[in-house]
Amino acid sequence: MAEPGLDDVFIDDITVPATDGYPLGATLFLPRGAKRHAVLINSATAVPRKLYRGFAGYLAKRGCAVLTYDYRGTGDSRQKSLTGYNQAKSLVGFKASMSDWASHDVTAAVAWMRERYKPLPFAYIGHSFGGQALGLLPNNTEISRALFIAAQAGYWKLMSVPERYRVYALLNFVGAPLTRTLGYMPGKAGLGMDLPKDAFLEWVGWVMSPRYLFDSKLEALQNFPKYKGALRAICLSDDPWATRPAVEMLCSGFTSVKPEIITVTPADTGADKIGHMGFFRPEHRDTLWRGAAEWIQAGE
Repeated sequence: MAEPGLDDVFIDDITVPATDGYPLGATLFLPRGAKRHAVLINSATAVPRKLYRGFAGYLAKRGCAVLTYDYRGTGDSRQKSLTGYNQAKSLVGFKASMSDWASHDVTAAVAWMRERYKPLPFAYIGHSFGGQALGLLPNNTEISRALFIAAQAGYWKLMSVPERYRVYALLNFVGAPLTRTLGYMPGKAGLGMDLPKDAFLEWVGWVMSPRYLFDSKLEALQNFPKYKGALRAICLSDDPWATRPAVEMLCSGFTSVKPEIITVTPADTGADKIGHMGFFRPEHRDTLWRGAAEWIQAGE
């Protein structure tokens, strides 16, 4: 049975190799007509790619070749157990940090799309961490337009009250001790999806630092100024995580461009709330989705 809104789109679940060969679960969305743009959608932390399925299909119907994928250790990029049918393998001992996601997974996804759709204008959509990752990519020069959706420098004090205190307690008093004890961060503890130990603890370190990942010693930070394409960042006014100051801090790292930051309120779309995840709800097809698509496709 065709999925609502996706009946005019070719959808193929595939595997994309990361830079080190690790297999990433991915989905390719293709229009039935001519392909006019290539788009890569990059997930938020602990968010499976299925969240973006409706939006990806919408873009494909408008003539975009779209790829979504899961970072290693999450979703369909988590290794399967050899003893249970389709059962996820334990993350205990699995080595993967958030900086690994950027250097191995996102970098490879960019290269995969660029290789296959080289003649097409190439756009990058980053949700939360997906936007942060753009600045860490050695090949971000391949991207002509980048759209950030609720992407921010996630320092806890830049979050709204009382969410900042909930996050501080979750990460420091529950998440970090639990992760060190179990060898991974269980999604049931408050994130929604299990995370590899190194990824979660690296993220905790960033969230506790006043300049987020900019306070880290990652060599990949040198790639932020390399991005010279168009950059638009959408800030949702009721998002307790990606507040305007947090979005501005992330955008300040892209020193070679002048990011355009747009604040959207729920009232602007006729919605009661949007928040950190709500942009991707189908109810925004004729408002947020259409505006995003028009901006992406303005780049020829």
